[in-house]
Amino acid sequence: MADFESQIYHERQRLQFCLLHSLNNLFQDKDAFTKESLNSIAEKLVADDPNRETWTPLSFLLKPHHNTLTGNYDVNVMIAALEGKGKRVVWHDKRTGASSIDLDADALMGIVLNVPVKRYGGLWRSRHWVVMRKINGVWYNLDSDLVVPYLFKDEDEVKGLLDQNLTSGGEILLVNNA
Repeated sequence: MADFESQIYHERQRLQFCLLHSLNNLFQDKDAFTKESLNSIAEKLVADDPNRETWTPLSFLLKPHHNTLTGNYDVNVMIAALEGKGKRVVWHDKRTGASSIDLDADALMGIVLNVPVKRYGGLWRSRHWVVMRKINGVWYNLDSDLVVPYLFKDEDEVKGLLDQNLTSGGEILLVNNA
């Protein structure tokens, strides 16, 4: 492994905190976000929700933007967290495929994927946050489910994974420097 590869920051999956891990992997900083900071963002989203009067008592137990115990944050928390760090999130139009993404754009900080997952023989379905980022001129898959970051051999392989994600019902969000 090259010397700079051993210095790549990569958080591993714990409970359903994949958004927390993905954001820290994106920023290459274990302290970019904490469970407490993401919970605070989620609570602020709840407090600012104009539709609070339509909530049921269950809404207060099962939080609208996250699960208090296990994480499982939604896209609203991700966007607010990134905007709080001066980033701009652009939802990729899946009709255009990955070929329309300029992986060399100066503004592109990284790519966040939201992928469908099935576990326990398909009995449990959920979604998982994955981040990809170019570091030292090389694209990496920093998925918290991976034991180590995956180094892509070239941009065609990156776009292949992105297209595969779209085909399987996933979403692509581009994180740009503002």
